[in-house]
Amino acid sequence: MAKIKVTKVRSAINRTKRQKQTLEALGLKKIGQVVEHDATPNILGMVKKVEHLVSVEEA
Repeated sequence: MAKIKVTKVRSAINRTKRQKQTLEALGLKKIGQVVEHDATPNILGMVKKVEHLVSVEEA
């Protein structure tokens, strides 16, 4: 299965509770933090919801 690296690049301040929870579910807490996930439809959907706060690259 393909892997993706998700990096938090913007703050979650002044964002909706749902977006904050999505970042937390992805395992992102601090700006600059990088997590690696399988590119499943669930993960890709979560990334799509917060794409303005994160950057994504294939691993």
